[in-house]
Parts: sequence; structure tokens; C-alpha cells
Amino acid sequence: MSEAQQAAQQEEEYEDCVTYQHVKVLESAGIGAGDVKKLIEAGYNTIESVAYAPKKALITIKGISEAKADKILTEAMKRCAMGFTSATEFHKTRSEIIMLTTGSKELDKLLGGGIETGSITEIFGEFRTGKTQLCHTLAVTCQLPTDMGGGEGKCLYVDTEGTFRPERLLAVAERYGLDGAAVLDNVACARAYNTDHQTQLLLQASQMMTESRYALLIVDSAMALYRTDFSGRGELSARQMHLARFLRMLLRLADEFGVAVVITNQVVAQVDGASAMFSADPKKPVGGNIMAHASTTRLYLRKGRGDNRICKIYDSPCLPESEAVFSINADGIGDSKD
Repeated sequence: MSEAQQAAQQEEEYEDCVTYQHVKVLESAGIGAGDVKKLIEAGYNTIESVAYAPKKALITIKGISEAKADKILTEAMKRCAMGFTSATEFHKTRSEIIMLTTGSKELDKLLGGGIETGSITEIFGEFRTGKTQLCHTLAVTCQLPTDMGGGEGKCLYVDTEGTFRPERLLAVAERYGLDGAAVLDNVACARAYNTDHQTQLLLQASQMMTESRYALLIVDSAMALYRTDFSGRGELSARQMHLARFLRMLLRLADEFGVAVVITNQVVAQVDGASAMFSADPKKPVGGNIMAHASTTRLYLRKGRGDNRICKIYDSPCLPESEAVFSINADGIGDSKD
């Protein structure tokens, strides 16, 4: 099969698994091309993103009046299933969800198959617990065929700490017998320099997801810039509101495009006497309740013996609270050797 035929076949497969509708479809419903262009410039690339948006958000777009916003929302909602559905249908949809392998069989077993697509998974722990290494492994495994525990899609990597290393991806690619150059081409990386830039990158991510098939979006780490851009209790309210908007955008991307969203988080030590004294591990994730409510699954990583790390289900709507041991190897995350 020639390269052109392979590309055409991949394009057909991509179109078959598309779960969203491009916002340009609204032009056929009587919405002006100019208004559609304004929506795209504001970051609304799909009909779902328009339908999920509150009316006040659309009115803030320059050139969109209240009457236009009403008409746009009405047409968008007609094309989206936003009502009630039976639990049977929902269960059928859930049974078709793709899981991305972490590279460790024990860790996959703990997670019920791997990292779930269409939701936010938060990985937190102190330094040197394997958060970034797990992200690098996932950036490669998401490109594997679905029968090998992959998502057959590309990866978007937002790096806020300057820890992204392509050479780690090459080592993981070699382990799975993938072409290193192709793996690197399928990972789009961006360095975020402040919290506003971090949010702006998600608008670009939305645009890129309408153009190609992505299986995974990584933000490593979600809270690092918030800890420096906002300081003291005086700015706590502003920080939490900004963080809530950022996390809402992540959830919207997971809903619209069915991608797995993986965010890493840092920890803070509890220093208030009694709780620190009676708690076996006085560390808790940064971000407060807003971060806790936004994440679907929360994983707590801590150090074990040697290269071993322990992953604990900290919070999940369907997984029991239990632990698994994995190892950080030269070729990414793997099972513990002990």
C-alpha cells in the first residue's frame, strides 16, 4: 500500500471515530459565515463547545449580540444530545470507552484497564515519585493500536515546569517497537510561561483537535504556575476562579473530543499541629476543593524501595481505594521487579 493510500485510509478511520461536529455546520442553519468565524476566533471550534457554553460567554464575543447568541445556541442545541438518556444507553456508551495502558500491568489492573479517555485523571505526589515519567510513557502508549492498550491518536503535551524530554519518548518507543521519528512527530509539545498562557494553549489545543485525531492531553503540572502567579490569601479567590475556568476547559475538551486528560499536581505539607501529628502522611494535593471536584480520578504516587513507586487510588467514582507497585525503568513505566 502506498503512503498516499495509507494516509487516505487513516483519514477515513479518523472520520469514522469523530465524536464532534465542526462549528462550520452552523452556516447551513442560517448563521452567518462572519459570526461562525468570530466563534472560531474565540475558541469555539465545535458545535458541542457552543452548546455547552453559557449565553453570557457568547455575548462577550465582539460582534455577537444577545439575539444572535440566542439563535446560535438554539441551533447548536438542536444538533447535540443534551437531554436525558436511559442508564442502559449510558452503560453501553461507557462499555465502549478506550483505556490507555500505563506500561505497567499492575497499574493497569488497579485502574481497571488503564487511563480512561473522556475524563480527567489527576496524578499527584512529591518530587521524584514518577509523575513526569508516567506522562512520558503515556505520550507514547496513546499512539499504540487499541488492541495493544493504545488510543491510536496523537498526544498534546503542555509543559509548565520545563521537564519535557523527547529522548525519554524514544526509549519508550523502542520498547514497543515503534518508529522513533513517527512517535516524536505525533507529540505536540508547548511550554506554558504563565497561567493566562496556559489557558490560551487550550484554545490552540481545541483547534488542533478538530484537524487531527488526538487521544491524550497532558498538563505537567497544572498547579505549578498558579503557585507563583498568585501569592498569599489576598489572591486566593482570584487564583481559584482562574483555576476553575482552566479545569472547566479541560473537562470540555475531554467531553467534546473524547481524549484522555492527564494532569499532574504538586503536594503541600500540612503543618497544622493536630492533623500533622495523627496523620501517617501529612501531605495533601495543591488546589483545594476546586481541583478535587474537577478531577474524575485522583492517583497518589509515593516512593517505594529503589526504583519502585506506589500508586494509590485517592478518589474515584468507580474504583475501590487500593494500591499497586510499579517501577521506573530506562524504557518508561513498568512492573516492579521485586
